[in-house]
Formats: sequence, structure tokens, C-alpha cells
Amino acid sequence: MRDAVAWPRKSGEIAHRAMDSTRWNDFEFRDDDIVIATYPKSGTTLTQQIVAQLIFNGDANVYGQALSPWIDFLLSPDAPARAQAQTHRRFLKTHLPLCHLVYSPKAKYLFIGRDPRDIAWSYHNHLTNFTQATLDAFAQASPIPTTPPDPDVRRYYHDFMDGPAQLPPFWDYVREWWGIKRLPNILFLHHAELIADLPGQIRRIAGFLDIALEETALPAMAAHCSLAHMRQVASGDPNLTRAFRGGAETLLNKGTNGRWRDVLSAEEIAKCDDIAARELPPDCAAWLCRG
Repeated sequence: MRDAVAWPRKSGEIAHRAMDSTRWNDFEFRDDDIVIATYPKSGTTLTQQIVAQLIFNGDANVYGQALSPWIDFLLSPDAPARAQAQTHRRFLKTHLPLCHLVYSPKAKYLFIGRDPRDIAWSYHNHLTNFTQATLDAFAQASPIPTTPPDPDVRRYYHDFMDGPAQLPPFWDYVREWWGIKRLPNILFLHHAELIADLPGQIRRIAGFLDIALEETALPAMAAHCSLAHMRQVASGDPNLTRAFRGGAETLLNKGTNGRWRDVLSAEEIAKCDDIAARELPPDCAAWLCRG
């Protein structure tokens, strides 16, 4: 079955201020690996928490991000080794464009999309709250400068939509991943649907990952994926305290969508739809911007 499928092939490396695509080149996949693939601020942490709940049977003390190695993260050179040392079913993280990722037929992939307007709003909060220690670490690790975003979220929104604030390029990223949506080992999720029907999406993910789900455990699992609960279990994570002003409270900021509606004009809101219609296939643009 695997041999009959035209699997994606890596076409080159990426030079990015936060990612090192070469980390995947010699990575040893296992038959039950899970890879959570997202553009930054699309629902990565929530999806990691859902998968952690499924793997660890609803453990209230589990914080998924802490157990999910981000293989290509420039500031975590030990991530591949940590993943290799794990004995539970692994769920790995990547923000890489598909063309720069080693894609394995062995793994199952979860791709999460989100309205680009919501990504811009969340990304702005993320980038403006790095600690100086984080900025210094990026500067030491990569020759690519980490330029602070425009402090005005409206101006940042336009920078993101037009391209200058996109790292990696957003529209290419979505288009490439959308092109493999029919492969047998990838499931497409949308942030808006995760928020609107968390129990239903947990069921859907469990089915795709071949994880038996006890219906009686579902309410507790959903509760453990709430923003409040994730903040609680992540509050002691020293990596978050070191990375962000405000620690877990900053990383797990709002978890909501549509905050741009009270800031942008109708014309500015429509700009996203217009660019998506130009850059993406019609079904992809509709899915991405509407869920």
C-alpha cells in the first residue's frame, strides 16, 4: 500500500531564524509516530494537548507541549535525541513547509489550519512578548536577524497579509500542505472546529490515530484541553518562563478567534479573503478562512 502512493519528497533545506530543517534528515521514524504539522499560531499547543490526553488516558497532569519534541526548533538541538529516548507513542511537532520536511509513510500527520486573520493576531502577541533572553538566544543561534514586529497590531496584520511578516511564507505553506490532503496518513483539522466542537474533534482524532476512546472519559479529556487547565499544568514549565514575558499566560493567550473584527474595517477584513482567493485553490481558501 505504501509503495503505491506518491509520497512527498523533500526538495531542499530552509534557512529560518527559528528552524533547522536538517534535523529531520536522519530522523528514525517508528510505525506509530504522530506528527503535528502547523503554521505557527494555528492551534499547535491545543492539538498537542488533545493527543497527549488520548495517549495518556486523560491524565490531568499532562502538558502535551512538554512531551512533544519540536524536532526542527533551532533552540532545541537535543529534540531529536529526546524523541528517540521516548518509549510512549511519540507525537512530534513541526512548523516546516512541506517541501523542506522529510515526510514519512510510517507516521500519521495532523495538519491544523486557521483563519489567517486569527493567526496574525495571535502571532503578534507571541512575537511581541519574547524575553530578552530568547532574543539573545536567537541572535546567537542564527545569522538571520529577529526583527521585532510592528507594535501596532493593525499595521502588523497588513505586513502579515502582504508577506513581509511571514516566516515562513504563509500562502505557499498552506498551498503545499493542501496539495497532499488526500494521502492516507494525514488528517486536516481547523482551529475554529476544534474550538466549536472539542469533544467531536477529539473523537475524530482518536479514530484517525487508531486510539480506542472510552466515551465516559471524553468529558474529562475535553476539560483537560481547556485554556484554563493548560495554563495550570504549564505554569511550572521553566522553558515558557524563560521564553515569554508572562510565561504560560502569554503562550496560552486567548485561544479565541475573531478579535480582529473590532479593530479592522470591512475593507481590511476583506483583504484576507481577496489574497486567499488569489493565492489558494478555491476549496482551500474557503476552508482556511471559514473552517
